[in-house]
Amino acid sequence: MTILNELHQDHINLNKMLAILRLKVEKLRAGNHPNFSLMADVVDYISNYADAYHHPREDSMYAHFKGRSDELDAMIDSCEKAHHDMRTTCHELADTIDGILHDAVIPMDEFTDKLEAFLDEQSEHLKLEEGSVFPLLQGVASDEDWQQLIAELPKFDDPLFGEKQAAQYSDLYKELIVDMNE
Repeated sequence: MTILNELHQDHINLNKMLAILRLKVEKLRAGNHPNFSLMADVVDYISNYADAYHHPREDSMYAHFKGRSDELDAMIDSCEKAHHDMRTTCHELADTIDGILHDAVIPMDEFTDKLEAFLDEQSEHLKLEEGSVFPLLQGVASDEDWQQLIAELPKFDDPLFGEKQAAQYSDLYKELIVDMNE
């Protein structure tokens, strides 16, 4: 499996997480209160896995290809900035959900807007990488590039979608199984 295939699979998995959060937005907009603990798990997963493993792998891969094309360089710069911005947004959302779980008074409309903005930011970024950046990388990369990147970029076991699920994500994993069977 190539690095791009692995990153693409991560994007599929991240989109599954975003889909769970979109369902929670629908519940909130309908005036219902979703499972905030589950929402916290989703945001925690996105933050921990994407920030600690996925984005650093992408950033290292992007650094490898810098200087090959002006168009690609501009997109890489945009992606690197987005990774930084998304980390901040993710932590802010996690703090807000933590506040809700600890009985902080937060207007639900304000929270729902923040959650929706987070989802839009994440989705747009994934679309940019899948639709523009990854195809440009394929156009400039050689087999030698991919072999070098495989050697340089360690593969991490995904704590939710990997062979062994982390105990902290057991409820989230169960939610995914339910969603897949509906």
